[in-house]
Amino acid sequence: MQDVLSLLPHAKKDSKVESKQSKGNALNELLELRSCSSCLFFECRKQKDLYLWMVKSPGGPSVKFLVNAVHTMEELKLTGNHLKGSRPLLTFSTNFDEQPHWKLVKEMITQIFATPKDHRKAKPFHDHVFVFSIVDGHVWFRNYQISVPHNEIDKVDKGGLDKMTLIEVGPRFCLNPIKIFGGSFGGPTWYENPYYISPNQIRALEKRQKAGKYAKKVKAKVRRKMHEMENTLEPDEFAELWKGE
Repeated sequence: MQDVLSLLPHAKKDSKVESKQSKGNALNELLELRSCSSCLFFECRKQKDLYLWMVKSPGGPSVKFLVNAVHTMEELKLTGNHLKGSRPLLTFSTNFDEQPHWKLVKEMITQIFATPKDHRKAKPFHDHVFVFSIVDGHVWFRNYQISVPHNEIDKVDKGGLDKMTLIEVGPRFCLNPIKIFGGSFGGPTWYENPYYISPNQIRALEKRQKAGKYAKKVKAKVRRKMHEMENTLEPDEFAELWKGE
């Protein structure tokens, strides 16, 4: 969360929201008090699963994601580096324009991650790129520094993109869309991901598979005992042959 916050100079951080039942109302009031029209709300459940709400307030819509494959800047230790507070370029893969729900997600990402024009905390130049790509129905995020040679020999002219290179900065994360709602933190369901499987279902399936392996071992032991009881060995006639010596 701190890494995402550091990438958005126009963001305003606030304290945790404890209430689960009135979460939407509390957050909408908080957004109104802070004069915000958009919200990124990270929701952690069972200290294992991380969810992200991407919300336009107060009228909606809102998108709920499951966050996977999170790698922080400190963890990655990549060589890229860009100035804090500079404006990012946003790039999207072409499949964002193929279906209506992806178009909506693209528009919400643009409004939330793009720095507003003439924002007081933003630097007036671009030196990094936010890359959003759809792979296997998931939104993958990458952050790259735009590296430009500074010596006079290799100085880049306007439009000379061939000498520019991209160096990854971090963080990385993957967003698995769950539902799109018509309101702020709720409302009518506009879209539901038919391929989404909750982490609880995955863990329950893994438990059943482990339990199935144990049950197979127990059954194998029982079958072995039954086989030994049904097929008892005849006494060996030479068993007592060498005991007397």
